[in-house]
Amino acid sequence: MPYQSFEELEVWKRARLLKKEVSVLVKGFPEEEKYRLIDQLKRSTRSIGSQISEGHGRQTYPDRIRFCIIARGSLSETLNHLIDALDEDFITESALEIFRQRITEVEKLLNGYIAYLERKAKEK
Repeated sequence: MPYQSFEELEVWKRARLLKKEVSVLVKGFPEEEKYRLIDQLKRSTRSIGSQISEGHGRQTYPDRIRFCIIARGSLSETLNHLIDALDEDFITESALEIFRQRITEVEKLLNGYIAYLERKAKEK
């Protein structure tokens, strides 16, 4: 299989879309949340794609898998922050559900990518 850039990975593309959607969402949050929940949400969503891309650049499959597992943790953190936003009445239950679906989509792709990497590691 020829070299593939991380930008070609479907999981990275979906993580990028999630990041962009969250960035639009937080523009409606109160100004006093700029260095609180807004910052946390932006950091956790940025971390997902960053971890996938950093892992992709690593030489060994165990390294790649480890970074994907960290990305999965950032994905869970993002959901938690969105639940916090709901609890603070910054978003509605329906908005949370839409983001929960997006997060589940990314998680499924990420789990599939991890499974692929684990199979490749066993082949070596």
